[in-house]
Amino acid sequence: MESLFTKRMPFYFKASDSLLVLGDSFKVLAKMQSESVDMIFADPPYFLSNNGITCQGGKMVSVNKGTWDKLSEHTTGIEEKHKFNRKWIRLCKRVLRPNGTIWISGTLHNIYSVGMALEQEGYKIINNITWQKTNPPPNLACRCFTHSTETILWAKKDEKKCRHFFSYQKMKEENGGKQMKDVWTGALTKSSEKVEGRHPTQKPEYLLERIVLASTEEGQRILDPFCGSGTTGVAALRFGRKFIGIDISEEYLEISKKRLEKVTNDK
Repeated sequence: MESLFTKRMPFYFKASDSLLVLGDSFKVLAKMQSESVDMIFADPPYFLSNNGITCQGGKMVSVNKGTWDKLSEHTTGIEEKHKFNRKWIRLCKRVLRPNGTIWISGTLHNIYSVGMALEQEGYKIINNITWQKTNPPPNLACRCFTHSTETILWAKKDEKKCRHFFSYQKMKEENGGKQMKDVWTGALTKSSEKVEGRHPTQKPEYLLERIVLASTEEGQRILDPFCGSGTTGVAALRFGRKFIGIDISEEYLEISKKRLEKVTNDK
């Protein structure tokens, strides 16, 4: 797995089927071998840390996630956000294999920029998945509808040259013998999936398990350039895939490390 990098890297965690790298995703992606991964899942910053409030566990809390989720005060927010998205999406395209695909999760705060960036960088969007949450936090301001969905865009690297992988039959079986639709319904992340530590935008394991099974085969490499608490890696290792995770926070990589070790020991 170390051979995937053109330069020696200070790996935070290394195993036969997984690597965790501490650092700026832009810099780390630039040091990876081109066309070296089969699938990418990314849950990039949503840029919604604007000093507002939300509800968590029945309590009023700040929406701020961390410095990684904030835009600079000295630039135009929309332009900076879109420039950020185009840059990391372009870097991901270079490391993605010709028949590889990318999944990107987001809310109204960033997903429209992401969709435009994908098209501008030459990807072909395959699906627009709506994840409908059964237990979203209530809207405290009571001046709009409760936010209960997120969008996950699925795109392939090249529109014409290569055929992407899709496990149609497996998804049909999972859906009771019927074609699976692009609206997926389920609960927010369970407390049992946060025992090693919490991340403010942690995705539930069932969501990543479906994505992994739908778009990869055993033994393939999956990359998460903003891996957070490592849910992508948990799903990858659980189903016999290899995983590379990048994050700028040592705190979150430590959570990822513990979760990857646990899923490996549980096999």
